Amino acid sequence: MSDVVAEGPRASADAPVLARLSVLDRFLPVWIIAAMAVGLLLGRLVPGLDDALSAVEVGSVSLPIAVGLLLMMYPVLAKVRYSETGRIAADRRLMVSSLVLNWLIGPALMFALAWLLLPDQPEYRTGLVIVGLARCIAMVLIWNDLSCGDREAAAVLVAINSVFQILAFAALGWFYLQVLPGWLGLPTTSADFSVGAIVVSVLVFLGIPLVAGFLTRTLGERARGRAWYEDRFLPKIGPVALYGLLFTIVMLFALQGDAITSRPGDVARIALPLLAYFTIMFAGSFVLGRAIGLSYAKTSTLSFTATGNNFELAIAVAIGTFGVTSGQALAGVVGPLIEVPVLVALVYVALWAGRHFFPGDPTVPASAAVSSRR
Repeated sequence: MSDVVAEGPRASADAPVLARLSVLDRFLPVWIIAAMAVGLLLGRLVPGLDDALSAVEVGSVSLPIAVGLLLMMYPVLAKVRYSETGRIAADRRLMVSSLVLNWLIGPALMFALAWLLLPDQPEYRTGLVIVGLARCIAMVLIWNDLSCGDREAAAVLVAINSVFQILAFAALGWFYLQVLPGWLGLPTTSADFSVGAIVVSVLVFLGIPLVAGFLTRTLGERARGRAWYEDRFLPKIGPVALYGLLFTIVMLFALQGDAITSRPGDVARIALPLLAYFTIMFAGSFVLGRAIGLSYAKTSTLSFTATGNNFELAIAVAIGTFGVTSGQALAGVVGPLIEVPVLVALVYVALWAGRHFFPGDPTVPASAAVSSRR
């Protein structure tokens, strides 16, 4: 997803949240809907599109879609300040709570919601479980900035989630799709499931852009300095993530057109557990941050990094493991359409909560502190 909020001084908290988003990000749901429509039209108007996309593959993913997936991930990972990891990691309350929320509670909650609300839809259910395992490393930086969270803490948590996903994603996928359902007496994912396919997908679609992003920042800062890198270079490559997402959605919907147009109710059903997940994760994370004594800024960062999901990676894994026309891939594609408006609304909730639940906290935006005294 696009990461094109201006670098440098934080945007004023006085400005409306939507006004502080770039034009690209402000209308992201519109672009996603437009990309879906274009994809559906291509699927109907271009005969033999399936064969053309499958002519050259990276693993089990067609080359055009693989390129789109890599373009989604690289700009986000080039933005992370990897050098700040040690300093932020020293805050044990933040780190432990973030790891617990992201890697224990989040996947377990999505698993429970998927089974509760989609008991008769195994493909969509599996797709949502994969979404729950893909922790946010993309637009969380935007939501955190808009809510005046701790920017450096957010960048470090993104970096840690990026590395942790490479190490743990496949094992957690095996646990939630094969082991845990067996323990509970539930049907496991079909024989098409492959831990090896998930490993390859994560290494390709997260590992390659992670290494590229790390090298880009390291070499860019060494050559031109951090100010040039963040003020000049990052804003130029930021929109590439959005273009990659939209291109991938066009391709997915070109191949999924029949399933989507014939079953619009399924899209609505996929949206329900996502809405429940965002609401529960954000509220629980915010309450936890306040309870353990984190500042407003770090509480907001904790909440958004725990609530958002890395739909780019989820889409890549679903395509690589189950195929481009699978229900699992469709569940991943529906994700960003729901996430963007919901998390914009949660930015307003965070700012409101800062006024009411963090009195005297210096990290609460100044305008919010003034309004709370009226």
